[in-house]
Amino acid sequence: MRVNPLTIGPIVGATTTTEVHLWGRGEFEKTQLGCKRCLGIARIKKLEDSAFGTGQFFKLNPNFDMTGVTIFDHLDPETQYVFQIGWFFSEQSYSEIPDSLRINWTQASTGEVTTASADLQAPRQFIFGSCRYLLRLFLGSLFDTRGDKTFQTISKLLGKNHAINQFLMLGDQIYADDLNVIGADTRLDEYYKRYRQAFSQPYIRQVMSQIPTYMTLDDHEIEDNWPAQSTPKDYVTKYPAAIHAYLTYQASHSPLFPAHEKRITGIPDRLWYTFSDGCCDYFMTDTRTERHLATQRMMSDEQMEALKCWLKDGSNRVKIIATSVLLFPDAVQGNDDQWSGFPEQRRELFDWIFHHKIKRVVCISGDIHASLSTELVSPDDSDFKIICVVSSPFFWPYPHPTSSAFKLEGTLEKSALATYNMANASEPYRSDNFTLVKVDLDKVEVNVFPRKAEQLKPIRTKVHSFT
Repeated sequence: MRVNPLTIGPIVGATTTTEVHLWGRGEFEKTQLGCKRCLGIARIKKLEDSAFGTGQFFKLNPNFDMTGVTIFDHLDPETQYVFQIGWFFSEQSYSEIPDSLRINWTQASTGEVTTASADLQAPRQFIFGSCRYLLRLFLGSLFDTRGDKTFQTISKLLGKNHAINQFLMLGDQIYADDLNVIGADTRLDEYYKRYRQAFSQPYIRQVMSQIPTYMTLDDHEIEDNWPAQSTPKDYVTKYPAAIHAYLTYQASHSPLFPAHEKRITGIPDRLWYTFSDGCCDYFMTDTRTERHLATQRMMSDEQMEALKCWLKDGSNRVKIIATSVLLFPDAVQGNDDQWSGFPEQRRELFDWIFHHKIKRVVCISGDIHASLSTELVSPDDSDFKIICVVSSPFFWPYPHPTSSAFKLEGTLEKSALATYNMANASEPYRSDNFTLVKVDLDKVEVNVFPRKAEQLKPIRTKVHSFT
């Protein structure tokens, strides 16, 4: 039996000290009774080992666009592994395939992964960004390779710097609404097609096969500024289709899904999740689907309480809050779609951090089609500080905002507890980019790379201290 290369993927997903989730897509072939049974198979080994372990079978589900996830466990911490993964058509279920089956792996897809560190103080590095635009026109597809050049640069950087630990994609991985003008997607098959187009370009596939990749969604996975223009009909047509496609392509390989016997199970009742590696704890928020515009709540009370408890858990590690929309700075002209449009809940978060004297808080976000870093401080407590790093877009073929679009100085918020001021802002970078963040228990180093960094050198570097 020959293993075929994945049609999309592989994606290295949730990775702990002992476990890794691998995602891939097979092929759909219609039959008179439905479609052919398509199975995935993967195997893994330490980089230095001569032989792979036994192949591990998993189902590629037509209800999830012929995709699936398999989980390898009992791995060693901070160890480099390589893997092979692919698919084949089968008359048998994976539990019925005999151990004696001869398997040809020569055409299988390949990838690599380094497991998380067991040292809870180990410095970490991660790359993040958001907003990679692809335009579909005239009932067909019109794409170029400009957006994938960002991932080509990231792939080169991964080859040069093997100490990069995660890749975070903070929303607008697809633009399902085509600038809210032409051919907006509304059906599940349309959303699936959009993801296949976005995730099949060669360099994004290469990046996601080399490094643990974590995602959260923003508005364009559904429609522009969701749910500002939503209708009751949208919640029973467009929204379920968009979220099903999001779960299939972005969330299924995350820590969101529970695992059982090396497979993911169940359907999650929320879209936010957490994970940790070395000195960093991450909270991947959902700042899009839980919004309640009438009461100005960016997220549900449940998510806010979980975020507050996570911040106050006493780990003393770096607390990285990932949010698809900007926590701060604010736009000069105002923007109700960002955290500034939900002031009460933003003050609630600031006051919680201030009151409980929580240190080493970093917020990362995308959305604004510019990159910068800045700090939030308070004259009421010299030890209070939140560092915010923004990185966007991976690719946007239209004008980017000017530096004057953002309030980078002065008072941001006042509450009954404290005054919160902007400080130590970098000059915004106004072109396509991604950001490499280096973190230890003392500081955050922010390195902004342009889409095409020929010398693999950052165009901007800024260091923010936690003290």
